[in-house]
Amino acid sequence: MQAIAAAADAFLANRRVAVTGVSRTPKGHGANVVYGRLRDRGYEVFAVNPNAERVEGDPCYPDLRSIPGGVEAVVIGTRPERADGTMRECVELGIGHVWMHRGPGPGSVAPEAAAYGREHGVAVIDGGCPCMFGPTADLGHRAMRFVMSLTGGVPREV
Repeated sequence: MQAIAAAADAFLANRRVAVTGVSRTPKGHGANVVYGRLRDRGYEVFAVNPNAERVEGDPCYPDLRSIPGGVEAVVIGTRPERADGTMRECVELGIGHVWMHRGPGPGSVAPEAAAYGREHGVAVIDGGCPCMFGPTADLGHRAMRFVMSLTGGVPREV
């Protein structure tokens, strides 16, 4: 087990990151918030949505396999029932870091998918949001991190 802050630092040290579940209509979608924040902080970020060719003016990819040059890390921002397929794709592609996004509400966390990833050597963060940590954090997300750490929405260890 690793403390969440160390796991978040290791995840955010990766510069090529895919975000699944990015919506064509970005308002109110957590995946779009993460996508935009990573992009704005200088990450090379890739939107993944099989139903879109462009998201927020950027190219969008139908799956992780389609991203030219691959990625080092993935934020899962889809419904939990889709997380297993994404995790299996991450394992097949040798992607070593996965963050299952969770803001207020159920988020994208799927315990079976997290267990599968860990069994196959993937560093999995199952809860919280990359925008709550390190160079991507802002005051609002830090406050959410504090509250969600108390309620279990952000794990203390992964």
